[in-house]
Amino acid sequence: MAAGRAAKQRFDFADIVRAHREQLETTTVLGHRQRRVLVDIERCRTAALGGHVDQCTSCGHEHPSYNSCRNRHCPKCQALAQEKWIEAQRARMLDVPHFHVVFTLPAELRSLAAFARRRVFNLLFRVAASTLAAFADSRLSATAGATLVLHTWTRKLEFHPHIHAIVTGGGLSTDGARWNAAQRAFLFPVKAMSVVFRAKMLAALRRAYRQGHFEGFADFEDPEGFARLARSIAKLPWHLYAKPSFARAQYVLEYLGRYTHRVGLSNSRLVSVTDSAVTFRTKAGKTATVHPVTLLRRFVEHVLPHGFHKIRHAGLYASPELLVKARAAIGSRPPRRRRPTSWIERLRLLTGRDASRCRRCGAAVVMCPLALARAPPARAS
Repeated sequence: MAAGRAAKQRFDFADIVRAHREQLETTTVLGHRQRRVLVDIERCRTAALGGHVDQCTSCGHEHPSYNSCRNRHCPKCQALAQEKWIEAQRARMLDVPHFHVVFTLPAELRSLAAFARRRVFNLLFRVAASTLAAFADSRLSATAGATLVLHTWTRKLEFHPHIHAIVTGGGLSTDGARWNAAQRAFLFPVKAMSVVFRAKMLAALRRAYRQGHFEGFADFEDPEGFARLARSIAKLPWHLYAKPSFARAQYVLEYLGRYTHRVGLSNSRLVSVTDSAVTFRTKAGKTATVHPVTLLRRFVEHVLPHGFHKIRHAGLYASPELLVKARAAIGSRPPRRRRPTSWIERLRLLTGRDASRCRRCGAAVVMCPLALARAPPARAS
């Protein structure tokens, strides 16, 4: 072995899917969307999706590159999508301090959220935005801006729906004439926000229940089931977290980018993979070990409904007109539009690798299309 330590072994979540998806399907009933996600992950950057061959114009070296699946749940497809999203947000983000606020559903509501994902997740978005708007109005007499991102997992891949909100440290006054700034180290009282969040969410759930949106949920077959659940969670303190502000918009975007396109489990967190156990990193240097099928079962719990938007904007960030007024109030010009970057440029910025150059000699390469390989058997679609 060369001097120094041995190269660190890298693992691919797609290999776990290929090896254990069939076993998962014999023990777990998967929905169409869940199956589609697993198939896309299996095929991502393989000959099944086609691609191209990089042919060096100098030394003749050839290197195949396969297409990505672009599924938003795929661990390998988020880096370029994240950078593209951040570029688009530069024109929207105000150059003011921002706060990070997290709204979390209590554990007692997780089974209902798993049963009625689209309905409960939409309510969670609506209530989080409404809570922030109410406090901006009452405490600042202003409209704040917020970008909200839904996550449904813990670091152990357990089901844990919560929303990360990046919120302006202040807002446009109700008359639209000035910027009302919040304190640098304090947005709104966390305990008071938690109480309002709980009350608004309970009211929204009651309306949804009366309108029949939870029909078929086993716990509500008992006519007193919903009332019993509502009473129990009304007595609990709901977790709400708020972190002090980021001073500049550029730092906000870098920070927000960590959350927007994150998936439940990235390849970089895989520590060890065998036929009977997968070990992955969790928090604070700790790890968890589970059977591969258990890992896949947890992973598919976080597949979002078709067409569901997990990133949303509220207040100033949802209104181009108010955003223009807010920018005028803080004396800030719109950021200069950057020249659109190609995927080759983004890849170079992210990894340092120039895909337009030969890996061996550095000369220019010509990209020649590859024929699409035969798709996997019908059971995989």
